[in-house]
This record gives sequence, structure tokens and C-alpha cells, in this order.
Amino acid sequence: MEKVIEAYTGVTTQGKKSRTPAKMDVWLTATGVVLALFMMGHMLFVSTILLGKDVMHAVTKAFELDFIFEGGIPAVVSFFVLAITIVFIIHAILGLRKFPTSYKTYIKIKEHAKMMKHNDTSMWMFQWVSGLIMMFAAMIHLFIMFTQPQNIGPFGSAYRVVEDHMWLLYVVLLICVEIHGSVGLYRAAMKWGWFDGENPKATRAKMLKVKKLLSVVFLTLGVVTLLAYIKIGLENDIAPGQKYQPTNSSKIINN
Repeated sequence: MEKVIEAYTGVTTQGKKSRTPAKMDVWLTATGVVLALFMMGHMLFVSTILLGKDVMHAVTKAFELDFIFEGGIPAVVSFFVLAITIVFIIHAILGLRKFPTSYKTYIKIKEHAKMMKHNDTSMWMFQWVSGLIMMFAAMIHLFIMFTQPQNIGPFGSAYRVVEDHMWLLYVVLLICVEIHGSVGLYRAAMKWGWFDGENPKATRAKMLKVKKLLSVVFLTLGVVTLLAYIKIGLENDIAPGQKYQPTNSSKIINN
């Protein structure tokens, strides 16, 4: 209980100042940066479908270490998903400290943000709202990826999007994750002064432009990618568990 009090108040039960909140902020930033960079890489991975089904299939098999083990080992993907899930849970727990503790507190923060008309304050509010949504939506996606790594691919992913109606969940995740990540990187850079230079005010303006660019680029890429999977799902009569057959292969492999 003493550690919890320290984490939220910054004061020990003996009345001394504690460094626990600062340390937890460092870990919050570190896990957030890891997740943001991972999501950028993840988006680039899933968007390889735009280069063709064969390309996406090849990248998927590479993640399964097909270049080492013939046919690949889907469980390798589960291992990476588990690692990211652990980082995600740690980040979520640390982030809970930033959430309003009551509805009355939320109203005060909302009124304060409206009065100030301050972009960074508004972005902070989106951070915890989107974070709350992702605690549920992202865990669903991570659970599916952890338990069904063999169904990641041109056909498996398209089937999940269309036939399992996961497109709606992915739309919510796309908006929350991509904006949450870009805002998080921007706020982390501002908070810790990573790129302040000689003119912090000018740097803030530049970083805000970079943040907006990242949001637009990855949201656009995400929407186009999702539409590509929907197109594949609608144009192909994909059976549950059916694997994609590369153009240089001679048979379809089923589970």
C-alpha cells in the first residue's frame, strides 16, 4: 500500500518526497516508445499486402523463420506477440496513474482544456481516452494473434476481416493506435526535451508537424491496407483455415 501511495502522490508515508512517480514516468515513456515503434513496424508489415499476396506471404513466412526451419514455425509469432502483450500490459498499468479518478475530475479537466484551448492538453485527453479503448480492443486482437498465428497471411487475414467481421474492431484500433502512438511520441519528445536544441519553441512547432504527418500517413496507409484485405476476402471463396498458395506453388494447403 505504501508503494501505491508513493506512486500516486510522490510522498512516502513518512512525509518524504519519493522518486517513484518519476521512475514510473520513465518506464511509461520507455514502454510507450517501444509500442509506438512496434506499431509502425506492424503497419508496414501488414501493408505489404499492397505489394501483392505473394509478398505478404513471403514476409509472413520470414517471421515464422521459414529461412531456418522449412515451412516455418507459427509459434515463433506467438512468442513475439506474448512479449508485446507484456509490454502493453505494463504500459497500461503505468498509464492508469494518469486517468481521472472520478467523473467530477474528468469534467474539471474537460472544462480546463476547453478554456485553455491548448493543443497539448487536448492531445493528452485523447491519450487516456484512446488508451482506455485499447485496453479492451487491443487485447482481443493480441489474443487472436497469440492463439492463431497460423492464420496470419493473405487468405487468413482477409478471412478474419470479412467473414469474422473483424473489420469494425480494426477500424477502432487503427484510429486509436495510430494517433495514440504518434501523439505519445510527440509528447514524450516534448516532456523529456529530446530535440529541444537552442530554440525549444521552434522545435515544438516542427515536432507537431511531424506528429500530424505521421498520423495522416499511417491512418491513410491503414485504411488502404484494410480495404485491400476486404477486397481479397470478397473476391475469393476462402475456406476456414485455408492457406494462401503462392504463384510458384502447385497446391493449396489446409489446416
